[in-house]
Amino acid sequence: MGRRGYPPEFRRKVLDLLEAGRKVVDVARDLEISEQTIYLWRRQDRIDRGLEPGLTSGEKAELAAAKARIAELETELAATQRAIQLVREVVPPKGGSKPLR
Repeated sequence: MGRRGYPPEFRRKVLDLLEAGRKVVDVARDLEISEQTIYLWRRQDRIDRGLEPGLTSGEKAELAAAKARIAELETELAATQRAIQLVREVVPPKGGSKPLR
């Protein structure tokens, strides 16, 4: 698996080098990062600045947090449903064995 999580300051410096006229291939070689990574950062920067359509970094973070919360809630719901099922198997419903009056 590749290295993850370059600091934002590093990304900004890479983008500044590109804006100063450096070529992606040169920056990638000099800093030992992939060209594709630089292209992705440049595209995301353009989206964040409103120059291209797409989800901004903030929107992506919100979406990831929402998906994580949904997964957490689905896990809790499944556990609760299983607990209810187990209780029903052990404890008969109230008044189920008595005749009605």
